[in-house]
This record gives sequence, C-alpha cells and structure tokens, in this order.
Amino acid sequence: MSEQRIEVVGKLGSTYGIRGWLRVYSSTEQAESIFDYQPWFLKIKGQWQPTELETWRYHNNDLIVKLKNVDERETAQTLSNVEIGVDLAVFPDLEEGDYYWHDLIGCQVVNLQGYTMGTVAEMMETGSNDVLVVRANTKDAFGKQERLIPFLYEQVVKRVDLTTKTIEVDWDAGF
Repeated sequence: MSEQRIEVVGKLGSTYGIRGWLRVYSSTEQAESIFDYQPWFLKIKGQWQPTELETWRYHNNDLIVKLKNVDERETAQTLSNVEIGVDLAVFPDLEEGDYYWHDLIGCQVVNLQGYTMGTVAEMMETGSNDVLVVRANTKDAFGKQERLIPFLYEQVVKRVDLTTKTIEVDWDAGF
C-alpha cells in the first residue's frame, strides 16, 4: 500500500441535534467541495482513521454532516473539533499554472533580483485573485513582517517549483 499523504481540509465543529449530526468547517476553496473528496480521515488520538459519510446538508449558513455509525449526540460530541483529512491522491490533477493552496504554503518566495522575500504562510481569497501571504524573514532588509503578493500566474508569479518549494515572483521587495 502506498504511503498516504493526508491533507487537512477542515474540521468537525459542535454537535447539532440529538441524532449525531455535527457542524463542519471547511478550508477548501468552495466550502461544499470538502464532500467531493472521499474517503475522509479523522484525526483521533493522533492517528488518521477512515470514516464514512452518510449524508450532509446546509443548516442556516452552516454545513452539517451525518457520519455512518454516529447516531447519537454523545458519540458525536467525542468528535467535536476533530480534524478532517483526505488522501492527496484523491485530488484531481490540475492544469499547468493551477496549484493547490496546500502545495504553495511553506514555499520560499524569491524575486527576480534574487532577494528571498520569505515563506508563504497562507493563501487569501480576495474575489479578483488569490493572494500569497508571505511571512518575511526575521532580518528582512526592508523591515517587512509580511508581504501580500497577488497570485497572478505569468504577470507576477513567474515560476513555481514544487520540488524545491520555491516560487519566483516579479515583485519589488520594498512592497
């Protein structure tokens, strides 16, 4: 069996009702696409354990989920705040120039002048485009703590090398 690479895609929240439903907090770009990636793994006592979904739905603005064999509130409560992961193998392959956020986080960002601007700490969605939130190195020459760099492939982002975890950008280090 190939080694699984589990990526966290959200977590279970508080219980809902008495029949074992739980709220779901999704960190996928479209909240409900967390349900497209199956099977789910739950991190229980430090171990990823596969789990099966029975059904899910919207309740007000929350997503709620019913897991198989979780039929009462008490059982569901033991799963509150548990992380949800999926095996990276279930993510579809992307077109060139498209990247999963989890692949970009942790990459070094270097501009065309060779200045290391820091490390991608997170990704932000702004509506028009995604933004790299780059945490600067402690002794940043420009006194920056973080930089927000638009993830515009070809315009700003010139090269993404996931083997060396480096993103090359056309961006002034003073910004």
